[in-house]
Order: sequence, then structure tokens, then C-alpha cells
Amino acid sequence: MSNSSSITHFLLLAFTETRELQLLHFWLSLAIYLAALLGNGLIVTAIACDHRLHTPMYFFLLNLSLLDLGSISTTLPKSMANSLGDTRDISYMGCAAQAFLFVFLMSAEFFLLTVMAYDRYVAICTPLHYGTLLGSRACAHMAAAAWAGGFLNALLHTASTFSLPLCHGNALGQFFCEIPQILKLSCSDTYLREVGILVVSACLVFGCFVFILFSYVQIFRAVLRLPSEQGRHKAFSTCLPHLAVVSLYIGTGTFAYLKPPSISSPPLDLVLAVLYSVVPPAVNPLIYSMRNQELKQPIKQVISWIFVTINKLSITLQK
Repeated sequence: MSNSSSITHFLLLAFTETRELQLLHFWLSLAIYLAALLGNGLIVTAIACDHRLHTPMYFFLLNLSLLDLGSISTTLPKSMANSLGDTRDISYMGCAAQAFLFVFLMSAEFFLLTVMAYDRYVAICTPLHYGTLLGSRACAHMAAAAWAGGFLNALLHTASTFSLPLCHGNALGQFFCEIPQILKLSCSDTYLREVGILVVSACLVFGCFVFILFSYVQIFRAVLRLPSEQGRHKAFSTCLPHLAVVSLYIGTGTFAYLKPPSISSPPLDLVLAVLYSVVPPAVNPLIYSMRNQELKQPIKQVISWIFVTINKLSITLQK
């Protein structure tokens, strides 16, 4: 293919060529997807319906769950459909849309995790100024900035990538449309501008990482100075879930993109892609609700309400 104008579709990387394993992949992916939808949906509903959770920390958690719902819905359903239909195809516009949404949602999530680190820093290190620095308007502005930053970053990358001529076929080495994989198809003398954009994005990501790291250094110093063991336990219980999510998100993504070329292989790239694109949205609800009593009780109430509603509906249908 001489350029991108002649490409009407891309070929995604298949998990397996064996039909039985394709069906197994479909059912496993469906289970993970439904678990992610259920977990994040319960968190969004619980926070939205319980006025006691209308605080900055849970407002940002609600936004995180919405981003998780969007990110896993961008990649997994198409992969499931391909496995079920024994195909690898994705249309050119579908690929562009998937690449845009993935960068948008993942970038916004990273920016939001940075904002959540600031929230924990203010709550623990300067609690007397918490209401002033993190009022409802300030929280709305910070959340909007995270979403807008992700949108602009995705728009820049997607427009730059899909304006490049593609000279090396249409087969992608990933199970979803990922910009680094599309760049591998471009002509060697035309992708430098996108590399420049990637460098700028890497600097931005590094700046956010340094901010998160600095925030947690200050948080742990403040927590260790607390005289009460109960106070230290409560402070750690609100910080550790966020730190676990950040570590999972940054650790898998960084290794995937910065690993030495000598150890790179399609199976490893596939596993790493699952770890940073599928696993976090599925396990984040579990991480945040596992030891959080304030969140667990409203979630239980939502689940009870769902069962009661289903039971009433079934009785009505029987009549």
C-alpha cells in the first residue's frame, strides 16, 4: 500500500488462531468486561446517590470510575466481537476513533490520578485549608481540566498520526488500535513530528509522576508524625488504594512503552497491553472498596435495591 488513502481497514492482532481458544477468550473477556461494568457502575451509583459521599475524594473517584468504564469499553468489546466472529478487521475510521478514545480516556485518567494525589496531600498535610483549596467549584474545575487535557492530548496525537502516509501494510501488532503500532506502518521519513509530540507527552507524564511522588513523600512524612495510631491507620487507608492504582497504571504502562527492544515480542506486548488497558478498570473498584467502610455500605445498599427491584419486577411479570 502506497499511502493511507488506499487503506480501508486494519488487521488487529489475534489472541489465538485456534477456534476453541478464541471462544474461550470471548467468554473470559466478557466476564472481565461485565465485572468492570458492575464494579464501576456500583461505585458511580453509590457516590451519586449517597449525600455522605459528596466530598472531593469521592467526587474524583466517581470521575475515575467513569473513565474506567469508557476505557475498557473502547478496547474490549471490539476484541470480543472479533474473537466471536473469527476475524481481525477494524475499519479505518473505527481504528481512528478507537485510538482517539483510548488516548483521551487514559490521558484523562492519569491527569485525574494526579489531581487525586493533590487531594490527599491537602487533606493530610494542610487539613485546615482543605475546604478552601478543594471547594466544590475548585474540584469541578480540576476534574474538567483533567478531561479537557486528555481530550486535547488525544486530538493532537490522533490528528498527527492519521495524517501520516502509511507504507508498510495494515497489520497492527496489538489487539486494539494503538498509536505506536500505527506509527510502525508509517514511512520512515515522515513520522518524526509524531515522535516529537510523543516526547512532549512523555515530559508531561513525567511531570505528573514527579508531582505524585512528591505529594506522597510529604503525605508519608506527615502521617508518620501523627501521634495516634488510629489516625495513622485512617490516613493510610485513604491513601493506599490510590497509590496502588497509580502503581498499577504507571508500572505496567511504563514497562510496556520503555522496555528494551531485545525483550520485545508479540506475546509479551499482548500481555502488557492487557495489564495496562484491561486490568486496571476491572480491579480499581475492588481496590477502592476493599477496606473502605464509607463506600462499602452504600454499595451494599445499591445492590440490595437492585435485588428488591428485580424481585418486584419478576412478581409483576408473573401476575
